[in-house]
Amino acid sequence: MQHRVAAIGGDGIGPEIVAAGREVLDSAGERYGFDIAWTDFDIGAERYLATGDLLTEEDIRELSKFSAIYFGAIGDDRVKPGILEKGILLAIRFHFDQFINLRPIKLLDGVATPLANKRPEDIDFVVVRENTEDFYVGIGSRFAGRREQKTLEVVRDIYNVRFGLDVETDAEELAYQIGVVTREGAERAIRYAFDTAARRHKKVTSVDKANVLSDVYGLWRDVFNEVAAGYPDVKTEFNFVDAVTMWFVKNPEWFDVVVTPNMFGDIITDLGAMIQGGLGLAPGGNINPNGTSMFEPIHGSAPKYRGCDVANPLATVWAGSLLLDHIGEHEAAAAVLRTIERSILDGFVTRDMGGAKKTSEVGRYLASLVRTV
Repeated sequence: MQHRVAAIGGDGIGPEIVAAGREVLDSAGERYGFDIAWTDFDIGAERYLATGDLLTEEDIRELSKFSAIYFGAIGDDRVKPGILEKGILLAIRFHFDQFINLRPIKLLDGVATPLANKRPEDIDFVVVRENTEDFYVGIGSRFAGRREQKTLEVVRDIYNVRFGLDVETDAEELAYQIGVVTREGAERAIRYAFDTAARRHKKVTSVDKANVLSDVYGLWRDVFNEVAAGYPDVKTEFNFVDAVTMWFVKNPEWFDVVVTPNMFGDIITDLGAMIQGGLGLAPGGNINPNGTSMFEPIHGSAPKYRGCDVANPLATVWAGSLLLDHIGEHEAAAAVLRTIERSILDGFVTRDMGGAKKTSEVGRYLASLVRTV
């Protein structure tokens, strides 16, 4: 069987870590009887600096032909922060309505956690972050003066919303940001979390701040309870976001599937990354179950290490495991994760993890291991 996958190396260390990941996924395909037909896309800082193009209509049209994108990293010191991230990475997420950000929080054997007396069996849960709403819809304003009239819009495949604002103030300067949670947006993310829990240990924890931000997160809670009624075998609980940061540190073994609105998910998943060993071991999936999804490491592009062959590729390889699982190659996905763990136990890692291997060497080692683990 052949799977068509788009590859975007991006900036900095991105092309090197994606190359390592592709080598591992290709080897997994050889073992498990499938082939990946890769198509490379030249999207990133170099093209932007040469042409001014971020994400073009042609890019979108071509990427829409793929069910999965394998993404490296974005960001370059020569470009003002935010331009590439918003114009490429976030543009892909929003255009393809990748409404789930899936983040596995799993401590692998051989990896140290900063949490005292916690073992791999204690840290093994997933965070399902709603990925297109909340305060990240990108609407707001900043002005100095007594009055501003402004029209703000959110356009989505599943809904449109328009705010006509007439703001009066005696403040010297005012800034505001609007957070949007809809029944449609919340329900599909929460349902995805329950479906995930049904395949795991049948527990879902909802994280919000409904005691203070009672309108947006009150709706989130209402929808959570409505969806939960359809899954009587799945246990549920609510945590406020400030409390869950404590429990992640003290009792990570309590969690199975955590579902959260966008902003809180952005925060708690980075905490999760640290308790599983750091950003070098943290993958993410930006998922549209019925469209084009994107899989990437969550770390940055580290421009100063570009071309040095020293970057840790393990998060990217793990993102490749998520990609394989997404396209239905579940056995291969599990084998890739076992391979990562085996490499760590063997000490065949880059210097950030206490080893001395190069990016390309780790990729080749993993590619050979995946044929046997």
